Amino acid sequence: MNYDSRIPTEAEAPLAADTNPLDQVDDEDRRLRKRNWIIAAVVAVLLIGLWFILHGKGGGDAAEANRADQAPVVSVLAPGRTTVTGKIGATGTLAARREEPVGVAGEGGQVLQVLVEAGQWVKAGQALAVIDRSVQIQQQTSLGAQIQVAQADANLAQANLDRALKLVDRGFISKADVDRLTATRDAARARVSVARAQLGEMQARTRRLDIVAPSAGLVLERKVEPGQVVSPGSGVLFRLAKGGEMELLARLGEADLATVTPGIAASVTPVGSTRSFVGQVWQVSPVIDAQTRQGTARIALPYATELRPGGFASVEIVSGTVVAPLLPESAVLSDARGNYVIVVGKGNKAERRDVTLGDVTEKGLVILSGLSGNERVVVRAGAFLAPGETMNPVPAR
Repeated sequence: MNYDSRIPTEAEAPLAADTNPLDQVDDEDRRLRKRNWIIAAVVAVLLIGLWFILHGKGGGDAAEANRADQAPVVSVLAPGRTTVTGKIGATGTLAARREEPVGVAGEGGQVLQVLVEAGQWVKAGQALAVIDRSVQIQQQTSLGAQIQVAQADANLAQANLDRALKLVDRGFISKADVDRLTATRDAARARVSVARAQLGEMQARTRRLDIVAPSAGLVLERKVEPGQVVSPGSGVLFRLAKGGEMELLARLGEADLATVTPGIAASVTPVGSTRSFVGQVWQVSPVIDAQTRQGTARIALPYATELRPGGFASVEIVSGTVVAPLLPESAVLSDARGNYVIVVGKGNKAERRDVTLGDVTEKGLVILSGLSGNERVVVRAGAFLAPGETMNPVPAR
């Protein structure tokens, strides 16, 4: 009998009798693997269900609604079509429409009187200044006496001829004597005419010593004083505006000048004045300055105290009317391809629309082409939208 054999305890006896330890570990691993497979299957089912939700019909609508909620909100405007009066803004210098410089027309001399001041109205032929004529008066007196002498000689020659004609029939005087007496009478009469012409010439010269207004108008400038000695070389002594008519010499670019024609209306506002004056374009420059690329539009204006020649003024020239959409400046964008706007397309997608701009008005930019006026145009933030991008349009306030 072997006494070294170990007898199992009471606690170890069941395990030794009923179960193998290795078999117990394998059962535990199988349970873990089964649980993992179940979890993986459940996750796979959930993922497949989510895919169908997102890509199915009902899921597409939900996704689209979600994307719409996340789209940028933009202000839009349907501009319609408006009748716009075209206006061209410019600046220029005021001047007399017909300026008349007045100087010395005669011999000149010392000025005795100046009869007008700048700013006064004068009539045609009215004296502006008087020049000393004492020497000319004495010359007129001398010429008048010469006329009397010549007239006396002519009377005597006529009397001698009359007596000779009575004696020629009696034979007391020859035909040659009659011819001589006739020639003497004619020469005497001619001397009378010469003396009268000389007197008339002197009177005309004397009258030219008066500096007179060539026509009715407004005195713009006086440049002579009493006591001053003047002559034809003294230059301009007075400047007149014929009829008091004024004009604005507006400088326009060649593009604007091409749209301006004589007869169209214009509104002129002098610098420093809040009053505007209605005028009319009466002449358009036929040439363009090669350096500035500008021309002149001459705008006729009635007389007003605020219109001072040499002053500066702004003008708005009416250049016709056009029916077109109007957009705020913020809605119009530009790049290398030109001017464009962003409009709301199908499915609230952003679409680029190329446009042609017209005049700039107080209410916005005139769109000559590219829009019908019925489109919804992005008013602001159009530069941040890419063509095809979804947006959430709301009416502009």
